[in-house]
Amino acid sequence: MKNHIVQSLLLTVLAISFAACNTQSGQNNDQNQAFQFAFITDIHLEPERNATEGLLAAIDTINKINPDFVITGGDLIMDALGQSWGRADSLYKLYIKTTQNFKMPVYNTMGNHEIYGIYKRSKAARNHQEFGEKMFENRLGKSYYSFDHKGWHFIILNSIEEVDTGDAYMGYVDSAQMEWIKKDLETVGPEIPIIISTHIPMATTFYNVTDDPLYAKKPGDVIVNTPEVLKLFEGHNLKLVLQGHMHILEEIKIRGITFVTAGAISAKWWRGPYYGIEEGFALVTLNCNDFDWEYVDYGWDVKNED
Repeated sequence: MKNHIVQSLLLTVLAISFAACNTQSGQNNDQNQAFQFAFITDIHLEPERNATEGLLAAIDTINKINPDFVITGGDLIMDALGQSWGRADSLYKLYIKTTQNFKMPVYNTMGNHEIYGIYKRSKAARNHQEFGEKMFENRLGKSYYSFDHKGWHFIILNSIEEVDTGDAYMGYVDSAQMEWIKKDLETVGPEIPIIISTHIPMATTFYNVTDDPLYAKKPGDVIVNTPEVLKLFEGHNLKLVLQGHMHILEEIKIRGITFVTAGAISAKWWRGPYYGIEEGFALVTLNCNDFDWEYVDYGWDVKNED
């Protein structure tokens, strides 16, 4: 009941915001309409742990809210890194089938768990046609891309890079993608607000707070070339960076940019809250040139299943 009340109040606030945006703009065209979207990350879908039932519950909640679209933040499936091709294939098929229940478009971000076979225990051949990032690209499309919606520009990043030694990954935006970002931004006016989706965070204080204030970042915890990436956006209106990977809620504001690490659909991998954060997703409201966000607990209760 509490979850339904929160949703109703949120929808009322959104309706007021929408009207205010259109009144201030003096126009009703597509570019000046306020809207909302859901950012759902770290789903870790698998047939075990009632994960499919949990994702369907989240989808039902999102469909009732009815945002314009959904952005997924990576780690869509439980794992392809160290699994056989058959297991990874089945998880991708399960994800595609389950997300067909969304009533709005879905834009996918690649996470580390979507990369097939780079862990030695998978015994995958490196010349396999779906090795590494190819499995994601073959099933779900490009690993980095952009799109526009109602006056906002969205950039979906690929933040995963295999470590040369193998059996590991790091947070990194490679040179080919950096060149692509430069060219993409050439088509974006300096006043256009921009939102980035990345699986591995650009900025996080999680380990500094929970482990060691002098924590030295590990390559798999953050994008190691974040300063270089952000430098590309100088002279542009980068407003928000949405992040996953950590399964926690965190908001950091640096030099006019807001970095939001948005919890996890699966919380503690479908085993209950993680550091007190329930299963949920971020609902982002965009109003003219500004935004707000809320974390929505979709009311999932852990089921007793191994």
